[in-house]
Amino acid sequence: MSTKKIKAHLKGNMAFEMDLNGHTLITDASPEVGGEDLGPRPKALLLVGLIGCTGIDVVSILNKMKVEPDDFSIEVEAEEAEDHPKVYTKIHLTYIFKGKALPKDKIERAVSLSQEKYCGVSAMLGKAALITYEIQIEE
Repeated sequence: MSTKKIKAHLKGNMAFEMDLNGHTLITDASPEVGGEDLGPRPKALLLVGLIGCTGIDVVSILNKMKVEPDDFSIEVEAEEAEDHPKVYTKIHLTYIFKGKALPKDKIERAVSLSQEKYCGVSAMLGKAALITYEIQIEE
C-alpha cells in the first residue's frame, strides 16, 4: 500500500496553495462566498482528475492497440445535489475521437477498460455518483 501526503497553506482569505510533486496549485472560493477567485474550486478539480485519469488510461490502452486518433478530447458534465453537502449525483463523460477509419470496437474496449477496471478516480467517484459515458467518433 502506498500513501499520498499533500500539505496546503492558507495564502489569504480562502485561497490555499499546495505543492503536488513540484507543481503548485492554488484553490479558492468564488467572490460570492468570500473568496478572491485565485484558483479553481476544489470540487471541480474532482472532475478534472476524472478526465485526466480516464484520458491517460484510454491513450495508454489505445497505444498498446496501435490505434492513433488524429484528435481526442473528453468533456464532463456533472449534476450536483441541491442541498448541502452539494455532492455530485450524476456525472456524464463524452469521449470524442477524430480520425479516419478508427476501429470502433477497440475504442469502445479502451474506454470500457478505463471505466470498469483502471481509473481509480472513476472508481472512487462512482461510489457517490452515477457515472455514465458516451463515445463519439468523427471523421
